[in-house]
Amino acid sequence: MTKKAFQAESKRLLDLMINSIYTHREIFLRELISNASDAIDKLYYSTLSDESRVFNREDYYIRITPDKAARTLTISDTGIGMTKEEMEENLGVIAKSGSLAFKKENELKDGFDIIGQFGVGFYSAFMVADKVTVVSRALDSETAYCWESSGPDGYTVEKAEKASVGTDIILTIKANTEDEEYDEYLDEYRLKALVKKYSDFIRYPIKMNVTTHKPKEGSDSEFEEVREEKTLNSMVPIWRKNKNELTADDYQNFYTEKHYGFDKPIRHLHISVDGAVRYNAILFVPEKPPYDFYTKEYEKGLELYSNGVLIMNKCADLLPDYFSFVKGMVDSEDLSLNISRELLQHDRQLKLIAKNINSKIQRELELCLKNDRESYERFYQSFGRQLKYGVYSDFGAHKDVLQDLLLFYSSKEKKLVTLAEYVERMPEEQKYIYYAVGESYERIEKLPQIDLVADKGYEILYFIDDVDEFAIRVMMDYKEKAFKSVSSGDLGIEPEEKEEKTEAEEKQQQGLFTAMKELLSGKVKDVRASKRLKTHPVCLSNDGEISIEMEKILSAMPHNGESVKADKVLEVNPHHQVFQALIAAQAGDPEKFALYTKLLYNQALLIEGLPVDDPVEYTNNICKIMV
Repeated sequence: MTKKAFQAESKRLLDLMINSIYTHREIFLRELISNASDAIDKLYYSTLSDESRVFNREDYYIRITPDKAARTLTISDTGIGMTKEEMEENLGVIAKSGSLAFKKENELKDGFDIIGQFGVGFYSAFMVADKVTVVSRALDSETAYCWESSGPDGYTVEKAEKASVGTDIILTIKANTEDEEYDEYLDEYRLKALVKKYSDFIRYPIKMNVTTHKPKEGSDSEFEEVREEKTLNSMVPIWRKNKNELTADDYQNFYTEKHYGFDKPIRHLHISVDGAVRYNAILFVPEKPPYDFYTKEYEKGLELYSNGVLIMNKCADLLPDYFSFVKGMVDSEDLSLNISRELLQHDRQLKLIAKNINSKIQRELELCLKNDRESYERFYQSFGRQLKYGVYSDFGAHKDVLQDLLLFYSSKEKKLVTLAEYVERMPEEQKYIYYAVGESYERIEKLPQIDLVADKGYEILYFIDDVDEFAIRVMMDYKEKAFKSVSSGDLGIEPEEKEEKTEAEEKQQQGLFTAMKELLSGKVKDVRASKRLKTHPVCLSNDGEISIEMEKILSAMPHNGESVKADKVLEVNPHHQVFQALIAAQAGDPEKFALYTKLLYNQALLIEGLPVDDPVEYTNNICKIMV
């Protein structure tokens, strides 16, 4: 028996195929099962052009047979088989695909497509096997042939005995090493798991004899091990079934079986598209986030199938970051895969699918918000922050997609409202969409800055997430209504009664505020009489783009020694009794005036949730006032 060299390709190429193209050894089983499925598909196709042949689906299957004693794993199929010439051509030339040639020669019908196209998958067997033996008998042939190889050194082909048409691939599994445990590919539980993971939706039964435990005859408490033939795969995927035949429980069971989460999803989408690009998808909007959702460790992505074969566990390119909470899968026959089937080429088809999925998720969330507000608010409590990050990211490029999905707590409604609902209620004379920022709704309610806006009867949106104000600043406006913080220098509200002051009063106030500004030099940009305060003595407002809340958030982030500061303005209520005490102190006791100024400034800091500069000095100053 003469050993033949692999045609056209060198030992280096085969080494590359085995060691570099595939990132996970376990996918060898997926590749061999896909090839077996192709072989049965080809046999089916041959019956379409030959009326004398009958294709009974029940007669066709794939069988997996592990043998621990012999250290062999056999993958058998009842497909079309190979002649000696086909073995030489398809197995003797690396990267020569018989499936691809078959596909080019024939126009496939009835939705049957050939999975393998590159002729590379077969050689993944050498990742786990020292020797690969292929025994095959072709359709309409009485003679079988055996192809055998131990790797790059070459192969042999000789006549063999095989009772039926089809192919057996026998892998002699490698011995364990310190780094690799090859025994797992002879373990029936591991093999079952791999079939379920990668090949669950191959259209033909994948059979294996497995060990089960059954009660002993005549006993309810004793069990015995029994070997039974089991079909390991589901065959017909749920996404190829008619939606009308499926129930809510079917989708929930699929969600649970695929380990997408332990919760009950709020919505599901069953998508079937047959246009410029063909694909099926089942997507879920979860109710609760996984524990690591808001961490760098979280991986977004949908399961990606090609013709029912799992290609990628998490295809991140199918989901934008702002919809990264969506779980589910996509199956398409139109994707351009690379030779290892593990990586996608970033082609037009993938982009079309991603764009289509994005718009369908957006539409589904809008429908949920409109028709099932309670469920949407549960979803929003879990993932609203992610939508806001989506508005903020990429300089607001996605704001039009997301702005109508946002909810904020309303000072008037005492519940979450949309921006559309807010604008719809705005009085004609109201210029801005007002918001207030704080650590909680309760803290915001007590802020002195909301007095003027609230007294005017205007609705205020409460922002308690650290991303809220950043997202709103990127949006700039909604339906031509600009956003305005209640802490902004100019609220756009004219006082109902203009205060008349004499020239002497004007001069006195200006001198007082100038003196306070000097005492607080480096801490505030200005000190001025407040138009917004009604009952409170003092507050801080800000000038410029950086708000006080932004300063707090940015200061908490890692930085290179540079801190971001808001331009703070100390506002004093000229109608409060404290103001009269300031006037008296300035006139008669400069030391007390300085003391009052520092106390008021620290009081304003505490109201904002900012730390006082010197807590010891602050408490000592309070003691001075008391004695």
